[in-house]
Amino acid sequence: MIDIGVLKESVAGENRVALTPSNAEKLVKAGHRVLVELNAGLSAGFPDVAYTESGCELRSRFEVVTGARVLAAVNTPNVGPQPNPLLENLTEAHTVIGFADPFSTESAVNVYAGTGASLFAIELMPRITRAQSMDALSSMATVSGYKIVLSVADRLPRMFPLMMTAAGTVSPARILILGAGVAGLQAIATARRLGAVVSAYDVRPVVKEQVESLGATFVTLEIEAAEAEDSGGYATDQGKAFYEKQQAALAAVVAEHHVVITTALIPGRQAPILLTESMVRGMAPGSIVADMAAERGGNCALTVPGEEVDVDGVRILGPTNIPSMVPYHASQMYSRNLVTFLEHLTGEDGDLIVDESDEITKDTLVTWAGDVVNERVKEAWSSAS
Repeated sequence: MIDIGVLKESVAGENRVALTPSNAEKLVKAGHRVLVELNAGLSAGFPDVAYTESGCELRSRFEVVTGARVLAAVNTPNVGPQPNPLLENLTEAHTVIGFADPFSTESAVNVYAGTGASLFAIELMPRITRAQSMDALSSMATVSGYKIVLSVADRLPRMFPLMMTAAGTVSPARILILGAGVAGLQAIATARRLGAVVSAYDVRPVVKEQVESLGATFVTLEIEAAEAEDSGGYATDQGKAFYEKQQAALAAVVAEHHVVITTALIPGRQAPILLTESMVRGMAPGSIVADMAAERGGNCALTVPGEEVDVDGVRILGPTNIPSMVPYHASQMYSRNLVTFLEHLTGEDGDLIVDESDEITKDTLVTWAGDVVNERVKEAWSSAS
């Protein structure tokens, strides 16, 4: 059986927690020991007493790090200017699991490797059928797609639905979603529930049926894309020439909408620019651009991560860490993904097994026995240098 530690998040503005009391209880009932850092779940709506009632043990951060073999986090603690008790006390006996951003944190990953600890980056989960229940990236994208629409509805100087009133007819808001992945599809569904007229565009024609099944119109552009997904199910870079053609074709479509929500992300890369400055200036005053790729530079050329910008009356929202805005349910979903992943890594005797021949384990394992072993991560570092 395993001693599992739950860390309080150290990233500013992070309100989620890696394990909720109900999911931690499942691990306790399976025979594992769960150590929870004091107040780890408070910001997400899970007080310490809920953990003790679930059979967990409350401990200080130092006690969690030194007393647990597996350390669970939403964001794995990275290298910083201040002393880091996690990294200072890691050994080859430790396994750390969470969102690690390995493509962009080479120095931190190398520190983990130097401790001998095993590091699993949960965002590298392969998009295969048997890994769906562990796909935390998709879970958080679902939360983000929902929340971004509510944020837009709160700021838009229009109501979303068509209304027939004694004061006349109120026309519905027109919303364009760029990217029909998990976040985009949830944004479509949420906007339609609120009564907006929704259109969506994606480089993958295969998603047209999904878009239309949610009541949106699929936008078709007369440009040809290369292979849009890699073998792991993640988006691929289409190249500068394609994006320039895409921008030109989208300009007229964008101008017809009151809201544009962008969702295009490519793992390990800067987000592609879908909206140029001229496209934004072509939108009517009072319109909104909500850039869900702001953390990676943004899909809009004028996006400022973490800020709201006004350009001739068009507001550009650059939210970061959107799932943390809905921490209770985001934590529930992430926690379920994490528990399922832990079950995958646990053998019949309840001990941790790292089987590098297994696709799920191999794709998510970043450091092992003192080395960086993830080929996808190493390739990304090599191409960036």
